[in-house]
Amino acid sequence: MLTTQTVLLIGASRGLGLALATEWLSRGFRVIATVRGDGSTPLHELTSQYPDRLSIERLDMTDPQSVEALRNKQQEIGIDTLFINAGVALGADDKVEDASDEDFTRLMVTNALSPMRLVHRLGFLVKDRGTIAVMSSSLGSVSLNTWGGWEVYRASKAALNTLMRSYAATHAEEHRTLALVDPGWVKTDMGGEDATLTIEESIPHVVDHLTNLEGKPGLRYFNYKGETVPW
Repeated sequence: MLTTQTVLLIGASRGLGLALATEWLSRGFRVIATVRGDGSTPLHELTSQYPDRLSIERLDMTDPQSVEALRNKQQEIGIDTLFINAGVALGADDKVEDASDEDFTRLMVTNALSPMRLVHRLGFLVKDRGTIAVMSSSLGSVSLNTWGGWEVYRASKAALNTLMRSYAATHAEEHRTLALVDPGWVKTDMGGEDATLTIEESIPHVVDHLTNLEGKPGLRYFNYKGETVPW
């Protein structure tokens, strides 16, 4: 069944973002998707297949001027779902003792600060009973951290989760669905070939669960299986 719902998807040039765009388009959604650079990406290849339902915008979410430009351009459009797909990593050997100040700052700004700035700056575009979702990770769970590893990445995702909880607390009177999504360990450029899931085993289920939460206000932190992830 086709729908006229609109998704604003931040970060869709490749990997999980591209998979999300493809999945929503295949279900009949209109997708406004952002890429960081000026060059052609795999996302652009979808425009011939979905010329009337895919719009591509340029956005560097770490650049406030770029964010404001997108905000001003889209402010007349009602968004049903805002999904912020963001993440950089240092790899499995990521240790605080080895991380430079620049690496630590880059991960915190990209994985935590910038996504939440987008939630604050673009959230008003989302309809009253729409959805605001941010790509998180089970590695952001403090209670699940029983084996270490990915230390700075974990810290950045834990910071993201905490900031999203603060947002939920200060917007408790609103009716929007809020979500922190753990897609699982997926075979992408970031996830690597050792990952345990394919995109097909993760992303369609993520979209299913987000769809099932439509109209249900409050913040949830869940994985691709729909299971609640402990904070």
